[in-house]
Amino acid sequence: MNRNIQYIRDTIYVKMNPLILALQARNLTVEIHHHSAYQIVLSNDTPFTSTIDGTIYEGIHGFLIKPHIAHFCVAEKGTLNILNIEPYSTIGLELASRFKEDQDYIVFDLPSETNAFLKTAKDSLDITVIMEALVSNIPPNNYDERITKIVAYIAENYFRSDITPKTFSDIVFLSPSRLASLFKEQTGSSLSKYLLWTRMRQAVYITLSEKERSLTEIAYDTGFYDLPQLNKYMYEMFGMPPKALKFNSELIRVF
Repeated sequence: MNRNIQYIRDTIYVKMNPLILALQARNLTVEIHHHSAYQIVLSNDTPFTSTIDGTIYEGIHGFLIKPHIAHFCVAEKGTLNILNIEPYSTIGLELASRFKEDQDYIVFDLPSETNAFLKTAKDSLDITVIMEALVSNIPPNNYDERITKIVAYIAENYFRSDITPKTFSDIVFLSPSRLASLFKEQTGSSLSKYLLWTRMRQAVYITLSEKERSLTEIAYDTGFYDLPQLNKYMYEMFGMPPKALKFNSELIRVF
């Protein structure tokens, strides 16, 4: 079992826009599934085969797929970068604008096509470079100090299952409705989605890095009411339950 797992935090990105979760995987075969996130899958090295919405694509280097489109991948050799993006986040909405009408996915046959699409340097498919390219599309913003205070609170207290809208409003002395509006305006996310993705990222990280821990314990320790709730959200967002993630030793990095 490969325990060489890294959890990488880009300070600006994770503090102000965590609505993306990336994994790096080796020798991956994923059963047919769908999820509520946009997903980018890119080969670091060897072309792979994927079936998307019933069509087989062989020898491709990657794809971008809309939410709720059935697909699966077979990459028995090589390394894949898998990025899941909240569809209503700033990055998700920017990706949505790149699709043509009635287009549900974009296939990249060559690395050069990926670089052109993401506006990255030639032959640069490093996952950190890809994430930086996506984050660069977020418009500059001078965040309100009340929003940065809420973000800091979530980073330190995401594991508390008793967090409510009133919890946040009491911190910054705004009504729940006014705070919700301001948070959405400044981050591109609702407070509930921001909190959920923060919890999900930590749950995935612990699942991969501390495989001896039970999934029930991980659910409680990351702010979910119980394991069924964690199962529900992980399956909805990423198309797989935490059990599948836990026992796939080839999933080696979380970003």
